[in-house]
Amino acid sequence: MNDRSAAPGGLALVESLVNTVDLESGVDALDTPEGRGRFGIAESDLAGARELRESLRAALLAHAGHPPHRTVTPLGELLARAPLYVAVDGRDGSAALAPAADAPLPSRIAAAVAGALVAGTWMRLKACEAETCHWAYYDRSPAGRGRWCSMRVCGARAKMRRYRAKGA
Repeated sequence: MNDRSAAPGGLALVESLVNTVDLESGVDALDTPEGRGRFGIAESDLAGARELRESLRAALLAHAGHPPHRTVTPLGELLARAPLYVAVDGRDGSAALAPAADAPLPSRIAAAVAGALVAGTWMRLKACEAETCHWAYYDRSPAGRGRWCSMRVCGARAKMRRYRAKGA
């Protein structure tokens, strides 16, 4: 649904995970071995991956000023269980939180969120306002007030509903 370019850096992983389900059609990429394989999710870890996905969606909805779509485990609780370490670059001395090699999905997500916090981009990753969508997108608008994943689809639908509600 999204006609925007992918989020920068590690946020692309977060965006991609949230967008594994199409709320309008109900199609969930995590239902397939290929979809799970993109994220290294074993079938036995599927429930946890879906819980993480919906907690991320709730956080992204909050970034856009929207209420949560349903009751979820708080994202902070899920990420607190994700082991990370401080990786220091021997060439320039820069440091970042990183997941261990072959880390589970929550650790990779936690590292992406930590990197986005440092870069100041975390709050720009949002979820679409449309209740049948809630697609994750990176808000590149100058003021950071984007509301929809796509102005051509969800934004146009919302504007048309408002227009019709006015009795025009």
